[in-house]
Amino acid sequence: MPKNETTIPVLPCASLEDTLDFYEMLGFEVTYKQKKPYLYLALRCSGFEVHFGAGPEGMDPSLENAGGCLVMVDEVAPYHAEFTQSMRRAHGKVLVSGRPRITRLRPGASRFTLVDPSGNSLVFIRRDEPAELEYGGSKELQGLARALDNARILRDFKNDDLAAFRALKSALRRHGDKAAPVDRAVALATLVELAIARDDRDGIDEWIAELRSIPLDAQEKRVIEDKLREATDPKSWLAETGTPPEE
Repeated sequence: MPKNETTIPVLPCASLEDTLDFYEMLGFEVTYKQKKPYLYLALRCSGFEVHFGAGPEGMDPSLENAGGCLVMVDEVAPYHAEFTQSMRRAHGKVLVSGRPRITRLRPGASRFTLVDPSGNSLVFIRRDEPAELEYGGSKELQGLARALDNARILRDFKNDDLAAFRALKSALRRHGDKAAPVDRAVALATLVELAIARDDRDGIDEWIAELRSIPLDAQEKRVIEDKLREATDPKSWLAETGTPPEE
């Protein structure tokens, strides 16, 4: 057979208007649109396409299990930068919680996820990302450091914020008292970020207060500021720790 195939995902759509608003805001081009005799929507971004049809009866976007596709790219950072800039222009902020949203692209990360209004996930993946991942945390690490690595895998590669949140919260109870101060601070900041991404603010004030009580040097505080960026206002935390925020 000739090797000239093209695969285009067709994802379920709960609302044509909400889907259009979201993807056009991000810069996607509408190549086809119809409501009758059935819903169908075709969108293009750069060199890939994604299409949408009517969702099944009883579809619940809040479950975020409607559908998904992988977008394999040479570098993920340009896509993430374009989408977050578009969100800032349209909303004055990056949409990191609720639905729709975009996951953070951390330094060195090889993927990120767009969650659309219907609960579909578009996962952008760098083609040469590592093939082997140690689910459960790297065996070279111990205690809270290993739990942090496990949470990173669950969050960034399995797109499972809830599992990452539960694993890290449990690890803090078991290992927090024995962990290095910077590891405990990173774990608390990650809990804040995950809670906001899940739109669950219960416990955030307590974790921020505990963060403020941890003695950290200037470099370590910059690490925490980066963890909190996009999730909350890091300057409000830094102001309470005696470190002047950077302009």
